[in-house]
Amino acid sequence: MKKTGDLNLVKKINKSIVLELLQKQSPISRASMAKLTGLTKATVSTLVAELMEENLLDEIGMGESSGGRKPVMLVFRQEAGYAIGVDLGVNYIHAVLTDLKGELVHEKRQSLKGILEADQVLAELKACLRQLIELAPASPYGIVGIGVGVPGITDNKGTVLFAPNLGWRDVPLKRLLEEEFGMPVTIDNEANAGAVGEKEFGAGRDAANLIYISIGVGIGTGIIMNNELYRGASGYSGEMGHISIQADGKPCRCGNLGCWELYASENALLAEAAGVFPDGKGELEDLIALARQGNSTVLELFARTGHYLGVGITNIINIFNPELIIIGNRFAEAENWLGASIRQVIETRALPYHRDRMRLEFAGPGHRSNVTGAASFAISRFFAERKVSMDMNG
Repeated sequence: MKKTGDLNLVKKINKSIVLELLQKQSPISRASMAKLTGLTKATVSTLVAELMEENLLDEIGMGESSGGRKPVMLVFRQEAGYAIGVDLGVNYIHAVLTDLKGELVHEKRQSLKGILEADQVLAELKACLRQLIELAPASPYGIVGIGVGVPGITDNKGTVLFAPNLGWRDVPLKRLLEEEFGMPVTIDNEANAGAVGEKEFGAGRDAANLIYISIGVGIGTGIIMNNELYRGASGYSGEMGHISIQADGKPCRCGNLGCWELYASENALLAEAAGVFPDGKGELEDLIALARQGNSTVLELFARTGHYLGVGITNIINIFNPELIIIGNRFAEAENWLGASIRQVIETRALPYHRDRMRLEFAGPGHRSNVTGAASFAISRFFAERKVSMDMNG
């Protein structure tokens, strides 16, 4: 029996290798797959046949000949199923429907302004999910799962233990959504989702060690170390918005004093900018518009916020020695007015050996890192039964 089990595991590992290669390098021929994986042509052909039966790859015709017969080219069938990724913000819902390669199919954004109670937020979230489910094209696997990033601490059961900016404690979000929709749901911190989104689809593809800083109402960080998401001993790593940058600073609702996000988040910036607006109320977009017009007061506010961001980022650089730091979420839109002051602080404060090869980037337009990462959680879960980590093979 053990021999049979070993053979089954070897086959599963080999199938994992073939599927992963298809996802990353298709279109590709059977012969090229055998050459790249070290598997025999017969083994590759058998595994390809199985994956075709599972509707996970297609033949697309002949490729270029390298001297013999033209090879039949294979592609990963990314439209065999779909996933939903959600960034559940403090005052918004941003959700996407993607195919199995993480490519965008539909996108939905809606405001949660004035909606504070967990039950109300959940009702809005469920309505948003229903709309995306209805928009999914017909496919062999349908919607394979839902991933949700939340601004707070979650456990491995999908419960939101503490989300101070949402005012949530012990909300069993995974259970509630699975009961409602009858499909697998993955809940994680939104900054972890952002880190995975950048690693899988964005600026972090080639970085083994990166820190993603999600800056909105609060600040969260997702940490990729040696190409893996770092979660910490209990799974709660990344709450760097609550490191103290002022020893006896402002009190935070988390219970600490002088938390970074009290000085360098969207909320902090808007509080400082209250006097800029006639009614004392404005949004980040309003400040960006004024900055574009050259408003000196607003430019100074962005520079000051950038200084505080630089202080926190310097601590991150000195602790983790990353090769890449990515600033994402809504603050990525303000790169033109934050970037210089952040870099100036890093240049003067970070340890020189740590900063010399470190890159600082802002996430691309549309700030989709969090939602694509959340969708990736759902996709990864779907493939978990079909894929075995490459590390097991070598």
